[in-house]
Amino acid sequence: MIADVLLGVVAFLHLLACPYTKVEESFNVQATHDILFHRQDLEKYDHHEFPGVVPRTFIGPLFISLLASPLVVLTQLMGDNKFIAQYIVRGCLGLCVLYAFSRFRRAVSKKFGSDVGMMLVLLTTTQFHFLFYISRPLPNVFALPLVLLALSSWLMGKHGAFIWQSGFAILVFRSELCLFLGPILLGELVSRRLGVWELLRHGVPAGVVCLAVTVSVDSVLWQKLLWPEGTVLYYNTIMNKSSNWGTEPFLWYFYSALPRALAASTLLVPVGMWLDSRVTKTVAPALGFVLLYSNLPHKELRFIIYVFPVLNVAAARVCATVYHNWHKSKRWVLAALIVIGHLVANCSATAVFMYVSHLNYPGGHALHLLHRTVSSHSDVHVHIDVASAQTGVSRFGQLNSNWRYDKTEDLSPGGPELMAYTHLLLEATDQSQLYSKSHDTLVTIEGFSGIQKQLHSFPPVSINTEPRILVLEKKKGTSHGAE
Repeated sequence: MIADVLLGVVAFLHLLACPYTKVEESFNVQATHDILFHRQDLEKYDHHEFPGVVPRTFIGPLFISLLASPLVVLTQLMGDNKFIAQYIVRGCLGLCVLYAFSRFRRAVSKKFGSDVGMMLVLLTTTQFHFLFYISRPLPNVFALPLVLLALSSWLMGKHGAFIWQSGFAILVFRSELCLFLGPILLGELVSRRLGVWELLRHGVPAGVVCLAVTVSVDSVLWQKLLWPEGTVLYYNTIMNKSSNWGTEPFLWYFYSALPRALAASTLLVPVGMWLDSRVTKTVAPALGFVLLYSNLPHKELRFIIYVFPVLNVAAARVCATVYHNWHKSKRWVLAALIVIGHLVANCSATAVFMYVSHLNYPGGHALHLLHRTVSSHSDVHVHIDVASAQTGVSRFGQLNSNWRYDKTEDLSPGGPELMAYTHLLLEATDQSQLYSKSHDTLVTIEGFSGIQKQLHSFPPVSINTEPRILVLEKKKGTSHGAE
């Protein structure tokens, strides 16, 4: 219970520090908003105007909306602003992941000992990325509870539950999870812990039901016959179009993503695998997944978030061993000091990551400050440019029903279309000079620009910022483009 509360408190702090969402979360956060506030009025849904590169499933947003709706209705009756609903939605998603993680922790405790489970919680609490991401409405995060439940079922030997949970995660949310959960299933077959008949008895109906659910629900909401994750699979793997969004070297996950996600605990993973062969068998599918998935050129840390808890089991095994033996000799005392030092290093890295992340949502901060600066009773028609929309603006942040919010793209800078708006949320580039005569700058939002080393001072790093988003207000009497 204490472990669950500790994880929940730290996850909530991450949510408070970074309440806004980015472009990768756009579909799910807008879909959740539309389900909660537009309900059956499908024509008002955001995805009709901004469908994204590939269609995504509505199953996750529907489930989270169902969980969040009682609290959202209550806050609306109390007169709270609509952005509170975004906190509630993200909180519900985070609680789903934490519930699944609790199940995973209990399975780990049963297999490896309660001390390993305790250390797993301690390590996860001190690391940044897992708890930062669990409340973010990303397809990977919607799949994460199912993956954790599937891993728990695997560790407990519950093959039927494992097949159903894996099938839903793969067919509805993230098809690449077949590279992670598939080898686990194959290993169970080869070892004869799972029979072919049991596989077919669960696998066939699971596949049929999961496909039927996503195709039926998403075809209605997208208004065409559709299997969203099948479309994503074709786009990313067959067409390899994901490379359009950037590529990384083959080993990037190993030398960049995992060390950032696990921080100093990365060094303990191979030690834990060496200490306990059972840990090696548990960790191997996770490392195999990362290796296989590295063949896809487009890489992001969140794509492999499922393996962080599994790899932490190996590090937790080391910490538990040191905890049991620290009083036996000076060598064990030294080992204990190393473990404590690595936890301090994790916390320090988390503090830096959290502060940097807070600065990565200038669009959300800009819209918030516009609402604070301009009277809600004013006649406001605000244009939100692409940079603002991608860095924190969502429909949850559109607080005033009498204001008009517009995200129309590809308008000519300084042209008559943009001059028709009373306010602009604008990226701070040279083009912003086009509005120097026609607009006043209400607010300038700073954003993260880099980290500078300061080895001879404390702290040894400096977080640099620069102007990212401008909030402009048209001067009275201006009705045409800037000269």
